Amino acid sequence: MGGLGLSAIAVSLAAEAQQPGRVYRIGVLSNAPPTTPEVSRNWEAFRQGLRERGWVEGQNIVIESRYAEGRLERFSSLAVELVSLKPDLIVAVPGTWAGRAAKRATSTIPIVFVYGFDPVGEGLVASLARPGGNITGLTVVVGQQIVGKQLELLKEAVPKVSRVATLARTIRERTHQRPRRLQRAPG
Repeated sequence: MGGLGLSAIAVSLAAEAQQPGRVYRIGVLSNAPPTTPEVSRNWEAFRQGLRERGWVEGQNIVIESRYAEGRLERFSSLAVELVSLKPDLIVAVPGTWAGRAAKRATSTIPIVFVYGFDPVGEGLVASLARPGGNITGLTVVVGQQIVGKQLELLKEAVPKVSRVATLARTIRERTHQRPRRLQRAPG
């Protein structure tokens, strides 16, 4: 999860009018607790972004966190547990697993996923332009609908380009789909 993604969530929270005396509840559904330096830095950036916008833990917000700790099968029960706490917002990290579990658990509480691998292909959102429902989020890897546009922009920038290659880590099965999407993309 990136600090940038979590900061974007903080900005969206700041956009809501703060009602005096009201304490808002943020539910966090994540795979890893903030014990590793990288994860810890990201959550601290999130909290710092909230503080910069007037949201202070213990004063006007409470953050309830649930962690799957590498056991993906736990996401569903943890999402149901978070929903039972009636948060004003659920932050789902990573978007693919946590987002899917949160979406199944509620259709009314707003959900913001961070790092959805392919949110459209995964069925998290209807489209990147108009996510629909109660879920939206951030992704660094995009699906078919953007790959064609990326190639179109590349062709405009470098008109004589005739071949394009991509490098991808093959840790996840979905990573293998990106090169196939490039082959099928128009342009």
